[in-house]
Amino acid sequence: MRRLCKFACVAVAAALFALPALAADPVRVGFSLGLTGANAPNGKQLLEALELWREDVNAKGGLLGRPVEFVYYDDQTLPPNDPGIYTKLIEVDKVDLIIGPYGTNQIAATIPVIAQHNMTTIGMLATAANHTLHYPNYFAMIPLGEDPIHAFSRGFFELAAAQKPRPKTVAIVGADAEFGKNSTDGARDNAKAMGFTIVYDKLYPPNTTDFAPVARAIQSAKPDIVFIAAYPPDSVGMVRAIAEIGLTPKMIGGTMIGLLATPLKAQMGPLMNGYVNNEIFVPAFDYPGVQAMMKRYQAVAKAKGGIDPLGWGFVPFGYATGQVLEQAVEGTKSLDQKTLADYMRGHKFSTVVGDIEFGKDGEWKTPRFVFTQWQGLTGGDLAQLADPAHNVVVWPDALKKGAMIYPYAKAKAK
Repeated sequence: MRRLCKFACVAVAAALFALPALAADPVRVGFSLGLTGANAPNGKQLLEALELWREDVNAKGGLLGRPVEFVYYDDQTLPPNDPGIYTKLIEVDKVDLIIGPYGTNQIAATIPVIAQHNMTTIGMLATAANHTLHYPNYFAMIPLGEDPIHAFSRGFFELAAAQKPRPKTVAIVGADAEFGKNSTDGARDNAKAMGFTIVYDKLYPPNTTDFAPVARAIQSAKPDIVFIAAYPPDSVGMVRAIAEIGLTPKMIGGTMIGLLATPLKAQMGPLMNGYVNNEIFVPAFDYPGVQAMMKRYQAVAKAKGGIDPLGWGFVPFGYATGQVLEQAVEGTKSLDQKTLADYMRGHKFSTVVGDIEFGKDGEWKTPRFVFTQWQGLTGGDLAQLADPAHNVVVWPDALKKGAMIYPYAKAKAK
């Protein structure tokens, strides 16, 4: 807890010293992020995005004429930590508002505590975290639509079904935790609905570090396509293990979160060639304000070091979380939790990730994401990783920028 308090105190102090012109009592916003552990590459981006929003909202006079102050803790990417953190934020720190946490596993573990306290939250980048609890005051900052479990992988299987000759068999693998289960559950349903035969369908323990046995088990099943639902470090482990044993299905990819984090992509480099992956934001999504905000983030990332230098997969959603909170508070002129939730359910929000309306279980009414394929990488340098010619949008047809290279053996050779 000493480490957690350190983060909170730093955030409070920074807010107070940065805002000498705002004398009113601050509006305190509480949250947790994985700043260490497996989620750290992405949690650090989200924190910087939220800090950019806080700077902007305070420059405009704060919320309800009061400065915004953050109280946040590092959950160490351990879901059991989050219920206690949010209990402390609400009961001890007595924050006015909460957001987060970040990640499917963390949010699923925390919603019961948030519900017990009748708080309203905007969870960051979680897949169907509320689909069993149906808590009405939860809102999702992820563009998967009202059927996120199936939406997450639908594009992958639609692409597979469109290939000639059409692949027939599929292997499905993911982490044995909320994110992996939700993702693979959807993949299983989509595969069956589109007529694929599942020849391998297993979850691996979340603490797995050696993925060679997993890759060999998949290889022995001889699937035509392989769908992988993996956390950031798992993605690296899977990609490397697949390359080492020479597993070469006709198509490979899925919902691999590590393929969204620049430092991890730099580690994999050309090993990513041919992988088809879900992406919830790409630079081609040119919504009002996003380019300028991203330039600011990238300047901060360069100056600080140690955080993702590009940030496209996560930063816009961190900033948009703040924007939704801001618009709800200013739209209601209130910090009352029920009032805010009622407003969020009934209004459209203009953000750097486009307009958002919330629907069933707090999910977006309209999905907005793509599948991309890595093509032609010769290294892991930043110039190549930032070039859309190497990370090609291949689905949906309305947004595609190029054709998917098929089969995988051809794509990985280029």
